[in-house]
Amino acid sequence: MNYREWAAPETLRPWVACLWSLQAPAGEKPHTVYPDGRCEFIVHRGAPPWVQDEKGRWQAQQAWLFAAQGRQALRLWAREPLDCLGLRLQPAASASFWSAERLVAWRDRVVGLGAEEAALAQALLKQDWATLRARLQAPPDAAIQAACARLDALDGCSTVAALAAHLGLGLRSLQGRFLRAVGLSPKEYARIRRLQATLRLLDAGSDSLADAAHQAGFADQAHAHRELRAMTGLTPARLRQALMQERDGDQTLALAAAFVRGR
Repeated sequence: MNYREWAAPETLRPWVACLWSLQAPAGEKPHTVYPDGRCEFIVHRGAPPWVQDEKGRWQAQQAWLFAAQGRQALRLWAREPLDCLGLRLQPAASASFWSAERLVAWRDRVVGLGAEEAALAQALLKQDWATLRARLQAPPDAAIQAACARLDALDGCSTVAALAAHLGLGLRSLQGRFLRAVGLSPKEYARIRRLQATLRLLDAGSDSLADAAHQAGFADQAHAHRELRAMTGLTPARLRQALMQERDGDQTLALAAAFVRGR
C-alpha cells in the first residue's frame, strides 16, 4: 500500500486540510476506515472499491464521490487495485462545496456524485486549483475554526459548555453554528477526536489499555470500551491487536492505519 499526504496550495488552505493519494492492491478482505471528523472529496483513477451499507449489503461506488462526516466505522472492499486522489477538508469547511442541510443529511454516507460534478473531479485530477477555488464558498466560520482547533489540541477532552465559555459564545449559538459548518455536533466531534487519540496510542503500542484510555480523555477503561465498541465495532484490546496484526500482514486495518499514521 502506498499512501501519501501533502499540503494544500496556499489559496485553498482555509478550506483544505491536505491532499492525499492512495495506491493499493486488490484485497481478499474488506478494509476498515474510522471517522476522523474530516469530509473528503475523492476521485478514483482506477476501479472504485465497494462500500457496505447500513444493511450489510455491498455496493459499487462511483468514480467520484463525497465522503461525508461519519460516526462509525466504514467498510470498503477493493476488489481491484486502488488508485485514487483525495481532498480532505478542514473540519469547519465541511459545507464548502454543498449546503449545510445536505451535509447533515449525508452523515454516515459516502455519496456518489453525478455528471454535474465532472468538472470538479477533473479539476482535482489536473490539480486545477483555480477551478476548485471558484467552487468553494465563503471562508469558514472563524469561531468554529477555533472551536475545532481547540478540540483537536485537547484530543476532544472538553465539555461543550467549557468550549463555549472559552470562545465567548452562547451554548446554543456554538451548537447551531458548529453543526452547520462541520456536519457534526460539538459533542460528536469531540468523541471522534478522542477515538483518533486512542487509535494513535494503541498503534504506538501503549502498554496499558487503562493508561491509553486515561490519556485519551475517557473517564475510565469501561468508558473507553463502550465508546470504541460503538464507533469501531471492536473493544480496545481487539483494536490494539488488530493494529499490531496489520504490521505483520493482516490487511483488514491497513487503510485505517495508513490514515492514522499519515503515510
